[in-house]
Amino acid sequence: MDGDIPASSSDASREMSRLWRTWKTVHEMLADRGYEVSEEELKVSLEEFARKYSDPMGYPDRTKMKIQARPTEEMKFKYTALPTKSNPNPQPDCGTIYVDFCPESSSLGAKQVRTFNHFVAENNFHTGIFITQVPLSPTAVRMLNSVPGHIGETFQEQDLLVNITRHELVPKHVLLSPEEKAKLLQRYRLKESQLPRMQVSDPVARYLGLRRGQVVKIIRKSETAGRYASYRWVI
Repeated sequence: MDGDIPASSSDASREMSRLWRTWKTVHEMLADRGYEVSEEELKVSLEEFARKYSDPMGYPDRTKMKIQARPTEEMKFKYTALPTKSNPNPQPDCGTIYVDFCPESSSLGAKQVRTFNHFVAENNFHTGIFITQVPLSPTAVRMLNSVPGHIGETFQEQDLLVNITRHELVPKHVLLSPEEKAKLLQRYRLKESQLPRMQVSDPVARYLGLRRGQVVKIIRKSETAGRYASYRWVI
């Protein structure tokens, strides 16, 4: 019938909608980490996304989907160590981040990661996020972190369809600066190892890009106290 929609058109629309949701979560994730992300990027509509990133058949063209973002001044502050005698003028341990969506849906491994790593190193990005349609092998994941002076991360598209931090049962996590961390430990006369722990592999820790040794403040709602805070040491 003339009014029937071809299956390919329906499939393309469905895939475009899925990837749009992932795209939005990635921008929210970058903003939550402290990178410069515009309101326009956060609020992009499905129609605008499809117009920019579809191929002639209406499917997402992942080769067009590349993101770069610079850290805000607030993020630089949170990633700058406290001065010491040996390092009186520490520099922020953060910089421009690069996000790439891998177009391949199978046969994904060391070759693609090597290409990604080369691009990150060649352009001197501080951090690179490699987003894939299928899981990377453990060997390929290790390769992502093999570039000296650079941080490599990976997510699957399906894991970013929903922003887990927006769920009502997930409390707000706030990264403490080194200064705030030092004051917290001094106030309670604690060593960082005495704090409750949070694995670096925790989904929220991965979302926020937390690193070992950092401390996060977790703000929960309470019927009696309104809000209360607890702290976790990332290991």
